[in-house]
Amino acid sequence: MLTNGLIFRFYTDLVEPNKMDEKPFLEFNIEEIKDGQIEQLKEFHKAYFDVDNIYQSASELKYINEIRQLVNQEFHEPNDEFVKYFARQVYPSVVTSKVLEAFRVLVKRTITNIINDTINDRLKSAISKPDSPIQEEPTPVVLSPGANTQEREIVTTQEELEGFYIVRSLLRQKVPSSRITHRDALSYFAIFLDDNNRKPLCRLYLNNSKKYIGIFDSEKKESKVEIQTIDDIYKFGSELDSTIEIYLDTKK
Repeated sequence: MLTNGLIFRFYTDLVEPNKMDEKPFLEFNIEEIKDGQIEQLKEFHKAYFDVDNIYQSASELKYINEIRQLVNQEFHEPNDEFVKYFARQVYPSVVTSKVLEAFRVLVKRTITNIINDTINDRLKSAISKPDSPIQEEPTPVVLSPGANTQEREIVTTQEELEGFYIVRSLLRQKVPSSRITHRDALSYFAIFLDDNNRKPLCRLYLNNSKKYIGIFDSEKKESKVEIQTIDDIYKFGSELDSTIEIYLDTKK
């Protein structure tokens, strides 16, 4: 770790063994730290510290951060290949340099509109249904590339991923963290063992005004418990241990 007391940078040797990477896999300003970064830092706590798990997390964070930077760059200043990708699919003729510049403006505007629409939809949902009861959730829906574009899209939020990392940190004493997987659905975020929908560990309901965690018993019957913040997930360590033990005993 390198720091000047304000900015903290975490490094490992992902590119070449025993040689520190040029780029950090985690970086934050302590005056502007985000909730997601706090959850990542919890993996370094001595109560949860696991070298293999941190190495895997470092690998994931490295590529996630690099992809995030690329996406952010393309959203603000889309390069020629990014613009051509869309222009060639909607423009009926040859994409000349003049056409390319015209589409660059259109692509930037479209991206901005999509982001604004997404934010507005979430705000409207939160304002119009503040006390809506949790409805019985449907079977998870996965939209294929050819699915109807009018269907609701499944959006995995940062908060859901943070909840997943908490569950994974709680259970990594039982199994390797790579065995703890997740799938997102329209009404909940599901966490499984071995990516097997017959081995549910819990469900997170985080996209409404009230948050819940769904815990499964030995009969795979779900019980929802209201939580105030995702940090409350840490209180369910023993319940999650009991659930995963069911599948481990079955496998034995």
